Amino acid sequence: MPDLDTAFRPALADLEQKRLLRRRRAVSPGADAVLQVDGVPRLAFCSNDYLGLAQHPALADAARAAIAGYGVGSGASPLVSGHSPAHEALERELAAFVGLPRALYFYAGYAANSGCVPALVERGDAIFSDALNHACLIDGARLSRADVKVYAHNDMAALDALLRESSARRKLVTCDAVFSMDGDPAPIPELLALCERHDAWLYVDDAHGFGVLGEGGRGSLSHWRVPASAASRLIYMATLGKAAGVAGAFLAGGNAVIEWLLQRARTYMFATAAPAMIAEALRASLRVIEAEGWRRERLAELRERLRAGLQGLPWHAPHSDTAIQPLILGDNATALAVMAALEERGIWVPAIRPPTVPAGTARLRITLSADHRAKDVDRLCAALREIATQ
Repeated sequence: MPDLDTAFRPALADLEQKRLLRRRRAVSPGADAVLQVDGVPRLAFCSNDYLGLAQHPALADAARAAIAGYGVGSGASPLVSGHSPAHEALERELAAFVGLPRALYFYAGYAANSGCVPALVERGDAIFSDALNHACLIDGARLSRADVKVYAHNDMAALDALLRESSARRKLVTCDAVFSMDGDPAPIPELLALCERHDAWLYVDDAHGFGVLGEGGRGSLSHWRVPASAASRLIYMATLGKAAGVAGAFLAGGNAVIEWLLQRARTYMFATAAPAMIAEALRASLRVIEAEGWRRERLAELRERLRAGLQGLPWHAPHSDTAIQPLILGDNATALAVMAALEERGIWVPAIRPPTVPAGTARLRITLSADHRAKDVDRLCAALREIATQ
């Protein structure tokens, strides 16, 4: 048996040859939408900080005030001594914000999905998963040992047929509310109607809709005007490290299902709780999300400006009404070359390649933020036109 370095060196070389080797960059914030990337300033279109709240003074002030009372660590899991009054208040406010009876805060979105899906279904049950679901939903499905059926992306007829054919004890449909690489929404009212028809549950991951969509940034349920009565079939999840600007995630739903997840989700039970300063920063974030609607208005304006600026390029820009604006380039080499050409011009838009996206759909995942200005979007579009002519 080879030593560890010998065993993995050829596999790393294979990733390099396929142009799939990733490289981390040392990144620190700058002014507005500029990031310091390995010490060099870059106009960035890659952050999920959609509302520009990560550097908001109200959030920083709330975290600093919490440190004075709580320190910087939680000390234990939530079920031991890590659940503070700050966490308790945050969960009440999150539930009220999205209009569901109860919420449960997790330290990370990946942990929320990979732990909660297996707590809801098990061997003998069935999961119906959209083909473009995020990796944490896929891993949660695998860990559950339930029978997994994958339906074509947003294909309600295909899902209807799979649900009709299933005789599983419990049926759980899982999907992103806004798909992370294409920026397109799932048709939540249609999904709920199918779940009602076939006696199934719906698990929605609103990582990229929360804070951006809906009245006051309340997310995809508000956007689709989902009634409160849907809580009988719905488990709602949203992350808090994107538009909310901090860290973590939460599950929301009926009282009994949230209590069950608290009692049975292994990633909640056996992990140290996030620090209370994170919870207090998030409470401040909820207030800013609701009060500063101009941030969502600016996002909408920038999206339309970008869409117009991308017209005429030789690459496909799928329609998206969210902050995620993909530009499909095709092969890995082209995506890396365009990324490098942009970086030479002081603009950072990372190339997204398989397995994050299907083979042949390597892309630039352009993400907009309320920190951007119209001139920033114009600069990106001008650079892409110049690169395309070369």
